[in-house]
Amino acid sequence: MVAAGAVVTATADGLRVKMSRRPTSIDISTLPFPGFPTDLQPFAITLNSIADGTALVTENVFEGRFMFVNELLRLGANIRVDGHHASVTGITRLSSAPVVASDIRAGAGLVLAGLVADGITFVEGAYHVDRGYPKFAEQLRALGADVTRVD
Repeated sequence: MVAAGAVVTATADGLRVKMSRRPTSIDISTLPFPGFPTDLQPFAITLNSIADGTALVTENVFEGRFMFVNELLRLGANIRVDGHHASVTGITRLSSAPVVASDIRAGAGLVLAGLVADGITFVEGAYHVDRGYPKFAEQLRALGADVTRVD
């Protein structure tokens, strides 16, 4: 996300995203197409949980999308939910903990949060992630992530 401070460059194989510092928090509001997609909201909250500043994330499309926030709280995130709004204040580092994926997007967001957390984070219910992101662990390893699938 460019607004968070990333430099995004097109390559022959896809995209390259580079950041030279912690991301900057970004406010988002989900809306039907062509607005910000609700499917990306868990990733935005995860990003904001380690960003500089405080962001307001408003969910206007999918009522149950904030269910995964309790799992991010287990990782030490600073998030307050009030109805369809979440106030996310970034912290320097998340901590490891066992967490449970409740759906595809939440699971992928928790895996990404685990990658930036200190220690080892176990994501139970990773089969949810498989439904939307086949070979997710393998793809993350190809990018240099230390991630292992445990059955």
